[in-house]
Amino acid sequence: MSDLPFTLDQLRILKAIAAEGSFKRAADSLYVSQPAVSLQVQNLERQLDVPLFDRGGRRAQLTEAGHLLLNYGDRILALCQETCRAIDDLQNLQGGTLIIGASQTTGTYLMPRLIGLFRKEYPEVAVQLHVHSTRRTCWSVVNGQVDLAIIGGEVPPELQESLEISPYAEDELALILPVSHPFARREIVHREDLYKLNFIALDAQSTIRKVIDQILVRGDIDPRRLKLEMELNSIEAIKNAVQSGLGAAFVSISAIEKELDLGLFKQVAIEGVVVKRVLSLIINPNRYRSKAAKTFMHEILPQFASVSARLISLSEVEKPLSATSGSTPL
Repeated sequence: MSDLPFTLDQLRILKAIAAEGSFKRAADSLYVSQPAVSLQVQNLERQLDVPLFDRGGRRAQLTEAGHLLLNYGDRILALCQETCRAIDDLQNLQGGTLIIGASQTTGTYLMPRLIGLFRKEYPEVAVQLHVHSTRRTCWSVVNGQVDLAIIGGEVPPELQESLEISPYAEDELALILPVSHPFARREIVHREDLYKLNFIALDAQSTIRKVIDQILVRGDIDPRRLKLEMELNSIEAIKNAVQSGLGAAFVSISAIEKELDLGLFKQVAIEGVVVKRVLSLIINPNRYRSKAAKTFMHEILPQFASVSARLISLSEVEKPLSATSGSTPL
């Protein structure tokens, strides 16, 4: 076959239709007309001599051949983007794009500050932050859609061989109380005191909730005996609930610095128990690593130590994660 039976534009159109669910919405997202999209799909199907969409339903559904082409098309387009970014690197950080991934809490409270530091030093580099679940973030790194990511969750087993996973820092999960609670006058509470508190928490399937339970068990605290007042779906909602006097909660220290400074609630320690999680840096060793990504890793990430966590030596950044006693990946 002397010529390829598809173009990059046709792959972009196929990807847009699959994502948007209709030819019209795909055309709108690409800023082209719907007839132009339809014509490109017809040409593509004629060149491949196979139907790519089932046209019977209201939503554009890919055929088996369509799914196959989309899978390879995603990889082709990602490689094209990687090529463009490698060429941009020749400008020595005078342009280009850095794409960073993060899990929810880390992406909400830590990464914007670090990105601000990076942009101050390298204003010509465009930075994108993708905040998703740990699983989705890991897949984005594997697929080359993200240059690097900081996660607070465990890498899915099926992706561990495809990624370099390095322990980055320890993030403390603080016990916070309403300022009006009698225990708020203490600096330390005992294990048995926890059973007297009403707790506000994320849902039972959340990663942070699971690691807190694991650490409490190791500290001879039975999480099943804790009185759960309510379950909420965001850290901000939990902070507001504690501030309103509705109960106690465990929250990442990086998420509550401002509120602690303003005295909106009180942080207290638990005697003999420290609740911490390990944040990990993940990269794809088989992908091109831009100068911007390397600079962010070696110049910006170490500054998290001054924000809220004990930094693990960046000499470990290029090494795979090794198990250490007393650490629970989250």
